[in-house]
Amino acid sequence: MSLYDAMFLQYGVKTAQILLTKPDFQNEHSRENLRGTLNELLKLNIVPIVNANDAVAPPPEPDMDLAGVISVKDNDSLAARLASEMRAELLIIMSDVNGLYTAPPGMPDSRLLNTYCPEMDQVIIAGKSRVGTGGMDSKVKAATYALARNCSVVICNGCEEQAIINIVKGKKVGTFFTRAQARGTPVELQAKLAREGSRKLQALSGIHRAAIVNKLADLLLERKSEILAANQLDVQEAFGSGMQQSEMARLYLSDQKLETLSKGLRQIGVDAVNAIGKVVQKTCLAAGLELEKITVPIGVLLVIFESRPDALPQVAALSICSGNGLLLKGGKEAKHSNKMIFSLIQEALEPFAPVDTVALISRREDIADLLQLNQYIDLVIPRGSQELMNRIQQLTQGIPVLGHTEGICHVYVDKDVDPEMALHIVKDSKCDYPAACNSMETLLIHKSHREGPLFDKLCEMLKVQGVKIHAGPKLGQVLRFGPSLAASMHTEYGALECAVEIVDDLDDAISHINKYGSSHTDAIVTNNDENAEHFLKMVDSACVFKNASTRFADGYRFGLGAEVGISTSRIHARGPVGLEGLLTHKWILSGTGQAVADFSSGKYKFVHEKLAIEDKPNS
Repeated sequence: MSLYDAMFLQYGVKTAQILLTKPDFQNEHSRENLRGTLNELLKLNIVPIVNANDAVAPPPEPDMDLAGVISVKDNDSLAARLASEMRAELLIIMSDVNGLYTAPPGMPDSRLLNTYCPEMDQVIIAGKSRVGTGGMDSKVKAATYALARNCSVVICNGCEEQAIINIVKGKKVGTFFTRAQARGTPVELQAKLAREGSRKLQALSGIHRAAIVNKLADLLLERKSEILAANQLDVQEAFGSGMQQSEMARLYLSDQKLETLSKGLRQIGVDAVNAIGKVVQKTCLAAGLELEKITVPIGVLLVIFESRPDALPQVAALSICSGNGLLLKGGKEAKHSNKMIFSLIQEALEPFAPVDTVALISRREDIADLLQLNQYIDLVIPRGSQELMNRIQQLTQGIPVLGHTEGICHVYVDKDVDPEMALHIVKDSKCDYPAACNSMETLLIHKSHREGPLFDKLCEMLKVQGVKIHAGPKLGQVLRFGPSLAASMHTEYGALECAVEIVDDLDDAISHINKYGSSHTDAIVTNNDENAEHFLKMVDSACVFKNASTRFADGYRFGLGAEVGISTSRIHARGPVGLEGLLTHKWILSGTGQAVADFSSGKYKFVHEKLAIEDKPNS
């Protein structure tokens, strides 16, 4: 009690100890006295610290509930009785484990239950508390007793920082007891339904999958006014919250954006007709034994994106046409737009596939739970900041992650160059859409231009366009007066801002890009074909361009219809990830009764003959 007094006094709150025994609960008169005492203390801003009075405990009774009333034998049952008597709205039972688990904590398949329904989940293997007298079984019984008397209950880890505050705020902490007749967490159910939906989607013909996407393309234009109205709500709320202009640009939808989206979705529909089940390799292994390699969906995708509501229909269309189930988590700043567009996706799906094939995840806290579900989710694609990418990679439990952390794109202006072409490409790369991940963040200029007119023209053009320039280390050394030094050459500005640096030659430019770039998109502007070829070969990025703006690194502009994101990883898909990037392969072997032993005995011989692939329309 001295410790409680000292702690609460730091907040100007006093405490009082209340010692109870079982007889205090045995009749209505004593219970009324207890309720009155507790209520008076709370009115006086005094926190009651309640405990069992072990010094005067009555003789032990059989450990059983009497007439439906829980026996007060430990802190858990005492807390449940008090919560019931005081008609409390919430009971928080703390332990040194995080809550209830599907198996002993630490086991490979063990998973924390965020919700628990006593009527549905009768068998639970729970974490065993090492403190107190009750143990986890006692906590479950106490929680069930309180829940039956209309008191919400959470069992949580008392060692977790701000556990009580987070629970009161509604965050997912510990195990929440509920009467809801649904097994598992809502997001787990969504993932399971997406898995089931993906199998039904895969069974459709390519024409039917294309029909879903074409219907969505129609709905984007038919419901244009509703979409733009929802988007305006998001824009107004974002403006009121002080969102930066560069982020607002990603959030904003327009007539032109919706028109472009609709065209892109139709292109995806054309490509989708023969996407699944396409034979990409055919081999005769031996007489009567043929092997085919065919395209198949990956399974279920979890795509996490920030700000951009136009990403939602693009990703959904690509997922549908590739036969994948989809879980989408959009940014809260686009909640109205996302909700409206998602309703159109469900409307387009409904005649052909379950609407749950595509699910919209509403809460940020659900991401951590989804990343545990490697039995349902096959690939995670984060679209956003480096912070988002790092967090996803830390949280995921064995699920592959595909994406890019940053878009630090370079344009290198070579020694031999057409000045007008250089100005045109640099302007477009930086100023067309500064918030995009394929926007130029660093301009590299050959040192021969430092004292010539092109350097001044480039800098003047950027200033006229409102671009804030930062000097790289080498440029900063030769300028007496000029822009501020770049804090780092490894910076993604995402706005009308960029770094400018001079390089000694082509190899110096390549070295700079490979050192400071993010392997996203880099371009050379040159009249020297030999230099261009060397640049294209040696720059280690997903997209490398010759005499073209970095802004071309985009699924729609590449003819993919759209993209789920741009990948800078070294495996699977790289660059804009379209329909093909969401497919994998499986091997189909057709025989006539062969066994491996037949080859060992000499009955059959391997020929490994490559066969021609016939086009088979997927009707």
